[in-house]
Amino acid sequence: MALLNNGHVRVLSHFFALALFALLILSLMGCSSSTSGGGGGGGSIQTANPSIAVNTTQNGVQNGASIVSLTCSTVGATIYYTVDGSTPTTGSQIYEAPFLVASNLTVKALAVAPGDTSSNIASQTFTPNIASGTLVWSDEFNNTTGAIAQPNPALWTYDTGASGWGNNELENYCAWGSNTSPCSAANPNAFVDTNGYLNIVAQEPSAGVYTSARMKSQGLFSAQYGRVETRIKVPEAQGLWPAFWMLGNNITTVNWPACGEMDVLERVNTAGTPDWNAGSIHGTGFIGSNLGTDFYFPAGQTAAQWHTYGTIWGPNSVEYYIDIPSTPYATYTNASLSGLSGATWPFDNGRSSFFIINLAVGGSWPGSPDNTTPFPSTMLVDYVRVYTK
Repeated sequence: MALLNNGHVRVLSHFFALALFALLILSLMGCSSSTSGGGGGGGSIQTANPSIAVNTTQNGVQNGASIVSLTCSTVGATIYYTVDGSTPTTGSQIYEAPFLVASNLTVKALAVAPGDTSSNIASQTFTPNIASGTLVWSDEFNNTTGAIAQPNPALWTYDTGASGWGNNELENYCAWGSNTSPCSAANPNAFVDTNGYLNIVAQEPSAGVYTSARMKSQGLFSAQYGRVETRIKVPEAQGLWPAFWMLGNNITTVNWPACGEMDVLERVNTAGTPDWNAGSIHGTGFIGSNLGTDFYFPAGQTAAQWHTYGTIWGPNSVEYYIDIPSTPYATYTNASLSGLSGATWPFDNGRSSFFIINLAVGGSWPGSPDNTTPFPSTMLVDYVRVYTK
């Protein structure tokens, strides 16, 4: 072989080729070399500068709002960011998912990777100047296919399995298209029907075995502040537990309940007299019934009818309403935590939240279904919307 002749020349040629290849890879990664220390040898690699990407044309965003994603080409980098114009540090919010920008603000981002020096600060200012009360994002669950359809996979993913979910629940949660027993792709637990409604269906495929769905926007879409509203018709029967709620994106780094939870719609079992809905918030130091309020429907109304359920979320404030945004039935602020030992308000500091829609079966609160509980039972969702505050 030719490598046996002029061996040293060939070895050096291979060495330089590999060196050039390594420099090319670093260049493509967006990393740069910098001299470390003073006076001589050594060097360090700088983490690639984060990119602030804007999506204004799809996935429900409208009327001048933007969906913002933060990326870094350095493998293993963590992105820290702020939305108030302050300089991010490693104590700032960690980027977890695309988030909605519908107000005038400045996003700043810092990328940090093990063994590298930190990136430069990336910054982008948004001035959409959107009026209060403007619709800026929605999923209307439209469907013109002529058959049941998958919920938009760019907006919704699924929790799956039968872990009890911390509440001793009985259902197996199933994703669209799953045939993992007892799930059935032929009888989905979550689908958009031909009338334009999202269906979340609790089923009993065999005696004492229950399936349902828990859809979430985690990792795909999130929002901070504004008026979040959904129009829903819930089933009411022993052992059924429908809910629409929100969790902080940072659940992946600080876990629950430190991430914060906002329960916009939550009720259990058969219709009451009067009928009701529970609106609550949870966080470190308030995970039970500390901060929850029941809304009682007017005479002649039940939760089994169509209602709009909403939260008006702003700095140091979470309000809940049903049907009429101008008359919230519950308002929570940092002052609401007074007297709760170790309680920490988790809903500010740039923390966006994702949405969850689910229909649980059984559990610590409602108890188990019985022979009066109809299966299948369906929760219908007309839309999920976000308006500017």
